[in-house]
Amino acid sequence: MALSIQSMAQNARAASFALAAASLEKRNQALDAIASLIEAKKAEVMAANALDVEDAIAAEVSAPLISRLRVTEQKCQRMADGLRALAALPDPLGRVDYAKELSPGLRLYRVACPIGVIGVIFESRPDALVQIASLCLKSGNAVLLKGGREAARTNELLAGLIESAARECGLPEHWCGLLHSREDVQEMLKQHKNIDLIIPRGSNAFVRYIMQNSEIPALGHAEGLCHVYVDDPCDLAMAVKVTVDSKTQNLSVCNAAETLLVHRGVAGEFLPAVAKALRAKGVELRGDSECSKMIACQPASQEDWETEYLDAILSIRVVDSLEEAIAHINRYGSHHTDCIVSSDMAHAKQFLSLVDSADVFHNCSTRFADGFLFGFGAEVGIATGKLHARGPMGLEGLCTYKYRLYGNGQTLSELNEGEVQLTHLDIEPKLP
Repeated sequence: MALSIQSMAQNARAASFALAAASLEKRNQALDAIASLIEAKKAEVMAANALDVEDAIAAEVSAPLISRLRVTEQKCQRMADGLRALAALPDPLGRVDYAKELSPGLRLYRVACPIGVIGVIFESRPDALVQIASLCLKSGNAVLLKGGREAARTNELLAGLIESAARECGLPEHWCGLLHSREDVQEMLKQHKNIDLIIPRGSNAFVRYIMQNSEIPALGHAEGLCHVYVDDPCDLAMAVKVTVDSKTQNLSVCNAAETLLVHRGVAGEFLPAVAKALRAKGVELRGDSECSKMIACQPASQEDWETEYLDAILSIRVVDSLEEAIAHINRYGSHHTDCIVSSDMAHAKQFLSLVDSADVFHNCSTRFADGFLFGFGAEVGIATGKLHARGPMGLEGLCTYKYRLYGNGQTLSELNEGEVQLTHLDIEPKLP
């Protein structure tokens, strides 16, 4: 008989305490064991996934989303490689980033520790389940997972492999649970006594819905309405290369560019070159009135500036200044990832300082906004808010901290009466 969501949350809470106390060696051993089991069972994973893909095609799910859903032999290997790379990273727990002697013999340490129990709602991308669960394991957090319904069979199998391998390594049962329906999500949102954080991955509207319908704090991974701004002056060949990669390297991901802003000073030469390169990749171009004077394109509407296409469509606007580009991005962007291509370092610094996004890049593709590429091992998502974590959310984002104070009988009365003095001396950040 399936457990209720309340029971799953209660079990996860109990498991979280044991997982938080598990040694780094045991957590890494489990990550390696999960990697080996996914390699051994890749044929089963791909078979389950083939059924999910078949149903998604029958349901006329878009081609980019089918691409995200599909699990190939190469994706299975990348999952395993990612798990081993995560195992090789330092322990995020127990790190001391603040250490003070408050008074003689009274020592204070700020120490990284797990958040506790995390609920994650994510899209129909099975490899995301492995990344999220593995990051939670390494950081000592229990997790409840709800993936897109299109990946139901694949997720069920992968979650079972993860739980089985971790259990064989001595980790507590029930630290990783899989939800199956929207009704399960509604019940999870009520479990504020047992769940410490919800991470919803999806549109701004979806993230707002989660925040408005639960007492559990939510850290949103919202949509990616990303921009490339081509400045005057810039290396036009570089600008074409960066724009094409940002848009077309993978159409269906949140760090793909959706809007191209071009300074009027380079538009006449740049737009025909980039239009040719983008059309060669099958991209439909939608431009403002100024853009349409320079290249053939569909007219862009107000809605285009506000749309995350996740498809072979790019909106283009010609701007008169760097300031106009920054204002456009801050108005229409989703605070995810935005890039400037410029030969003027002063312009680049102004862009990186004033664009209000989690990731701001100079002369490189927006596709680099990724936890693995940043060296985090993997990512739970890319947080577009400003509290607790921002940008690709890896191990550090899944940790909080506690203050440990070690003394030998000191009292506040003694301090108030002048018997002991505050020193506030820096000490070695190493726990006793």
